[in-house]
Amino acid sequence: MRASNPGRRRWLAAALAGLLATGLAGCDRLGLSGSSKPSFHGVDITGADYGRKLELTDAEGKPRSLADFKGKVSVVFFGYTQCPDVCPTTMAELAAVKRAMGKDGDRVQGIFVTVDPERDTPEVLKAYLAAFDPSFVALRGTPEQTADAAREFKVFFAKVDGKTPASYTVDHTAGSYVIDTQGQLRLFERYGAPAQELQADLEKLLAAG
Repeated sequence: MRASNPGRRRWLAAALAGLLATGLAGCDRLGLSGSSKPSFHGVDITGADYGRKLELTDAEGKPRSLADFKGKVSVVFFGYTQCPDVCPTTMAELAAVKRAMGKDGDRVQGIFVTVDPERDTPEVLKAYLAAFDPSFVALRGTPEQTADAAREFKVFFAKVDGKTPASYTVDHTAGSYVIDTQGQLRLFERYGAPAQELQADLEKLLAAG
């Protein structure tokens, strides 16, 4: 009886391994293992109860909403044209990623929402974005509309007094929000992350349709 134990143990081990493999495969088919959920480099905020609407005016004076950009993956950034570092870096990187994506880049929409509508006039915004990518859209509103838009996306911004009344700066959230082709908020891309990671995330969302 004892002589047969090693063989029996091997048989039980093989059977158990088979059951585990079958069970895991079943979980995958049911979507329970978690492997079917797409992974991103940015923070996945799919299903968030914010960032559902964005209703402001573009630099041409045309009312805009997220519905206008359906069919594209949109990257929304809140900033201002006199920002010394974060804003120009973010827009330049997005423009570079868009170019690197080739034809797929035509389905990426950059959206710049100013948190400084007092100084960021339509003319200023048009000139600013043209330096990065002429397809980027600038959005602005009244101070009240700007505050509402920022609140909807949980964006922080606040004026910081300068040496003169007109030389103030604006502290603001440094990061971009990614909206999928269906107009749903999907990702928050942190400022300073490698541009290749943003590109990979955008390509994955475009492939998902």
